[in-house]
Amino acid sequence: MPLTILSQSQLRALLHSLSRDDIIELQKNLSDALREYSSGAQDKGCSATYQPQRTAITRQNGCTTLFMPATTGQTIGIKMISLQDGAAAGCAVERGAFEIPEGESTSNRSRNVSVRDSVASLSSDMSDLSMESSQEDSNSTTTGSTGTDITDSPTLLSGCVNQQPVVNNNVSTTMGAWPGAGSRDTSPKGSVTLLDSESLPFALINAHELTAFRTALASLMVFNKRKKVKTLLVFGAGTQAYWHIRLALILRSEEIRRVYIVNRSFERAAKLLRDIYHPDNTSWRRDVKFSAMSNDFGEYQRIIKEHVRKADAIFCCTPSVEPLFPAEYLTSREGRQKGRLISAVGSYKAHMAEVHPDILRDEVTVQPPHRHFHKHTRRSGVVVVDSLDAAIKEAGEIVQAGIKPNQMVELGELLMVRHATQETADEQKSLREWVEKGNVIYKSVGLGLMDLVTGGDLVRLARERKLGTTVEDF
Repeated sequence: MPLTILSQSQLRALLHSLSRDDIIELQKNLSDALREYSSGAQDKGCSATYQPQRTAITRQNGCTTLFMPATTGQTIGIKMISLQDGAAAGCAVERGAFEIPEGESTSNRSRNVSVRDSVASLSSDMSDLSMESSQEDSNSTTTGSTGTDITDSPTLLSGCVNQQPVVNNNVSTTMGAWPGAGSRDTSPKGSVTLLDSESLPFALINAHELTAFRTALASLMVFNKRKKVKTLLVFGAGTQAYWHIRLALILRSEEIRRVYIVNRSFERAAKLLRDIYHPDNTSWRRDVKFSAMSNDFGEYQRIIKEHVRKADAIFCCTPSVEPLFPAEYLTSREGRQKGRLISAVGSYKAHMAEVHPDILRDEVTVQPPHRHFHKHTRRSGVVVVDSLDAAIKEAGEIVQAGIKPNQMVELGELLMVRHATQETADEQKSLREWVEKGNVIYKSVGLGLMDLVTGGDLVRLARERKLGTTVEDF
């Protein structure tokens, strides 16, 4: 069996060679997998029912490694990434998702509860939702939001490190290769190993660039459906920010006119701009105008408020432990005069938060029909997540806002609802209007399934294009 190896530089070269058609195909395949993940159907290979549990181990040097296995039914893979976590040595295994609501049979799996409650809530909310069309020149923004429920912490098990026993109360509670509070290092080192249906390894991929690319690929699924994407606001200047900008422009550059980049370090933001303005990027950059700013600018608060209010889509790609802007920018009456997409992918632990929890609380707090302000976007009642089970444990915004399971809908579930309601004109119209013009908050913490599906597709493309290193008889 030949083994294809994609180093960080080789994978980056491949990703930079992708055409718009290539990206659309990769996105479609990932979309199909996420829909299967959320379906709960026993006959779907990507279903969450079949996904192995994650495990993390912290060594005595304070380095934590996260093991993220996944399966599509045809292939199996595992992503292993490590980062200095600073925790005490020990092992942790993720168990359970959330408590079964009162009155539910304990025989129901958490996955079935997730799909049933979220889809029912979304369908009901959307059927009553009347969206206001925003003015093309509106300088206002949307609201964010959410409601509440409690998450389970991982089950901590005793284990051993270098044959030395450890006890539960010394185990890292971060459940992964993630930094502790206050840490800024979010560049984990690691790889993704892919095996075929006979468990023979056929690929080894550097995880750094793949993680950023597949995250942006999923994040832009809703972005593709938006009616208005003229102005983008991007927080962060790392690999995640780069791929969100690049893919957004490749997919919809003719409609995008302005991109604002905000980063803690202006030097790093300037470097991102230099990368974007490289001559090789002219074809997708086109004549879009870019500007960069750091939070040490003298008029930062005034400018950031303007940027947030003007933005049609906001991409948050930072490991921030504090909200990137005040909630009232979006929750005030002025801030709710138009809808926008907020995609938060940078924070991935419970102590982190890029989007203020009040924005999420506001979005899930649906007002009675008679309380309707002129020219404002109605609340949707839900937050979109990649995985309910993961978000309810790890997404700081979800945890801190106390969002309930039935106030979240998985991205895959959203695709299912679109399919399920296509024969009901009113429901389909309401859902379409929300996705296209309403307030959509998407929160992602990442899934091993994303790495497996997108990684497999990239290996196929690499072989077709004679890229990477091949070991013929591994």
